[in-house]
Amino acid sequence: MQLRKSERKQAKIKMALQGSSGSGKSLSSLLLAKGLSDDNLEKVAVIDTENGSADLYAHIGNYNVLQLQPPFTPEKYIEAIEVCEKAGMEVIILDSISQVWDELIDYHSKLPGNSFANWNKVTPRQKAFINKILQCDAHIIATMRTKQDYVLQQKDGKYVPEKVGLKAVQRDDVSYEFTIVFDIDIKHFAKASKDRTNLFSGRPEFILNTSTGKRILDWCTSPVKEGDVKQKIAECLSVSQLMTLYKEYPSFQLPLKALYQSKKDQLEQLVKPQNYSSNGVSTN
Repeated sequence: MQLRKSERKQAKIKMALQGSSGSGKSLSSLLLAKGLSDDNLEKVAVIDTENGSADLYAHIGNYNVLQLQPPFTPEKYIEAIEVCEKAGMEVIILDSISQVWDELIDYHSKLPGNSFANWNKVTPRQKAFINKILQCDAHIIATMRTKQDYVLQQKDGKYVPEKVGLKAVQRDDVSYEFTIVFDIDIKHFAKASKDRTNLFSGRPEFILNTSTGKRILDWCTSPVKEGDVKQKIAECLSVSQLMTLYKEYPSFQLPLKALYQSKKDQLEQLVKPQNYSSNGVSTN
């Protein structure tokens, strides 16, 4: 055992794309993978469970395809990931991981005995699958389909039904395991519903592309310098924002402790009621 300082250059992104059928998850994941592989698609593998849909985008480049056949068990996914690892793939696309959850639900429904107790036979298999994703020494992009629903949208004075995505078909807490989760709508616009990189937090909807993948790759490989963190501390506008920054860079928590505390005191002083006049202007 040996302690080491945290290094972002060792980071391998684990991200998920979720959206309804037709939202463009497969194409978006390939464009992201192209950026993550620095335009070397020969280092990208697609584990395809969508009836050969991965081959529809062969014009993008010479990426690799591993076709899975039913039943889509967690063990089969794990084996497929290991095949890609041994082949030296730098980016692995799992398109999609909703099938493995469908398979586990079906398996659970067929077990005899107490339904609640039977989850003890299902949960370890799901955990093994997720752990394989998290421990994989490659970037992972997992797609998940969402349960579909329709809403009425007004167009040209008439209400027409429009398909929207809802909850992802996977275990409820699975999104917590990923560094980034992009929600993609039927018009192919994406928005980050979770983003530990802070690259896309609060950003308006946009189209995922190769440049997006390159931005994420830069985040994974660029070492963070103390001066960069100091600048981020100075730019914090609230205590909650400061705390988010504090947790994001654990290796700088001790060296910059005094600066964090000073900024925290400054922000707390600004929001105290006695520091404002009756017209809302700061008295400091």
